[in-house]
Amino acid sequence: MVLTKEYRICMPITVDEYRIGQLYMIARHSYEQSTTGEGVEVIANEEVTDEVNGVGQFTEKRIHLSSHLPYWIQNIIPRVFYVTEKAWNYYPYTITEYTCSFIPKFSVSIQTRYEDNNGTTENCLCLPAEEIEQRQVDFLDIAYDEIKPHHYKETEDPKLFKSEKTGRGPLTEGWRDTHKPIMCCYKLVNAKFEVWGLQTKVEDYVQSAIREILLLGHRQAFTWMDEWFNMTLEDVRNYEKDMQAKTNIKVKTALENAEGESQTPPPTPKSPKSPKSPKTPSASGTPTETKSWFSWS
Repeated sequence: MVLTKEYRICMPITVDEYRIGQLYMIARHSYEQSTTGEGVEVIANEEVTDEVNGVGQFTEKRIHLSSHLPYWIQNIIPRVFYVTEKAWNYYPYTITEYTCSFIPKFSVSIQTRYEDNNGTTENCLCLPAEEIEQRQVDFLDIAYDEIKPHHYKETEDPKLFKSEKTGRGPLTEGWRDTHKPIMCCYKLVNAKFEVWGLQTKVEDYVQSAIREILLLGHRQAFTWMDEWFNMTLEDVRNYEKDMQAKTNIKVKTALENAEGESQTPPPTPKSPKSPKSPKTPSASGTPTETKSWFSWS
C-alpha cells in the first residue's frame, strides 16, 4: 500500500503573500544548498496552460544528491545519480512529481492547495472517500515543532523573529488559533517504492525527510519575510531566474570538478585511518542530514 500523508502547514501570512515568499524561498534555498557537485539544476521553467487549471508555470529540475542519502540507500544506487522533479504551479493549486530513472519503482507525488484559514478544511484537495480513509493528517507548527539541531538557526526561529516591515512575530504558543492573517498549505504526499523488503523502510524515510524539509522551508519563508515582502510577482520571477542561472553554474562547475577528481587515483595514505562512520559518508565530513533537496512547492 502506498504511504499517503496530508500535511497541513499554517503560516502567519495571506495566500497572496505566500505566493511571493514561496518563490523567493525556493530560489534562495536551492542556491545556498548547491555545493560540491550536488544540488538543484533547473532544466525548464516555462508558462503552461491547462484546460482545468488555467495558466500556470512548469518547472523541471535535476536534484543531484547521491552522497546525501542514508548509508543503506547508497549501497543500492550508483555513486552519481539524480532525481527528476517536475512541477506544475497553477496557484493556489500545484502538482509536483519526483522520479528516478535508475529506480523506476520509486516515485513521490505531491498535490497542494492553499487557503486563507488555519487548516480547518477537511477535504481541501477533493479526495474520494477511499483516499480519505487511507490518508494520515499531520499538522505542522513552524514555531513549536522541533527541527533537527544542525538545522537550527536563531535568526530563523519563529518564536524569536519579529518582522520590521509587517510587525508580525514572534509567534507565541497557540498562535495558529489567534493570529491574523493566517493561511494553510494543504499537501497530500504519496510516497511509493515497490521493492519487496525495502518498501516500508524507504517510504517511511521519504515521508520523514519531506516533513523535515517542509518544516524548515516554511520557517525560512516566514523569517526571511522582510527580504521578499515588498516584491511583486514580476520582481520575484526575475530574482528566481537570476538565482537559477547562478545555481546551474555552481552545480555544473562542481560536477565537472568532481568528475575530474574521480578519474585521478587517490594518494596512498601515510598511515592507517579508522573507517568512516556509516552515519557520515559525506566527503566533506558534514552529516548527511544537513542537506535538503526536495522542493516544497
